Formats: sequence, structure tokens, C-alpha cells
Amino acid sequence: MIKQAFHKVFSFLLAFLVLFSTLSFTVEKHYCGDVLIDVAIFTDSDKCGMETMEMLQKKSCCKDEVDVVKGQDELKFSSFEDLSFENQQFISSFILVYVNLFEGLSQQIIPHKDYSPPNLVTDIQVLDQVFLI
Repeated sequence: MIKQAFHKVFSFLLAFLVLFSTLSFTVEKHYCGDVLIDVAIFTDSDKCGMETMEMLQKKSCCKDEVDVVKGQDELKFSSFEDLSFENQQFISSFILVYVNLFEGLSQQIIPHKDYSPPNLVTDIQVLDQVFLI
């Protein structure tokens, strides 16, 4: 029971590891002066409204920062043929031995499984006064 639960939890964690290692996203930040106005993940950040004033002025007080968190682009896929001959031989013999290790037992025939014992009317040992000492 514990082994099955551990196996499920471990499989779930490995799936999330693969998912999050390949995930890419951007974080956009909008500053007005030195004050952080908005932070957005996956979308454009909201502006502070000073862009209309900046068109009249030549110097801008706002700035945008974009941080890109890049995930892994390529995953390594290996096949059985990429292994050396010794490793292929070891893996195939290990699988063969492991599968044959847990063969089920043959069904045993119980000849008296449907037999029900007779009902006892009286206790014969008490009736005959015979006791083992």
C-alpha cells in the first residue's frame, strides 16, 4: 500500500518537473519614475497614463522592463537502439528475470470446500466421561 502511494506521488512529481522545466514565460514591469506601477505575467503591463504627457515632452519618466524566463527547448529522447550491446543485454535479461520472478501459483483444488460438518447434538466426551489429561 505504501509502495503504491509512494510510486504515485513520485510519478506526479516527475511529471510536474518536466512540465515546469519546459515552461517559458515573460514578466513585464512598468515603472513611473522609481515607483513600480504594474507587474504582469503572460500579458502586457498596464501603463500609468503618462504616455500622453511624454509626447509633448522629449524626456520620458516612464520605463518598461521585460524579464524573459526561458524554459528548456529540447528534451533528450533515447531509444533502446542507442544503448551499447552490453547495456541492451543487461536490460533485456533483467526484464526477463523480473517478469518471471512474480509468476502466480497454480490454482489449488480443495476437495472438501463444499463439505459442511454435521451438527453436534451432544458432546460425546462429556456423555462418556472420557477426558484427555
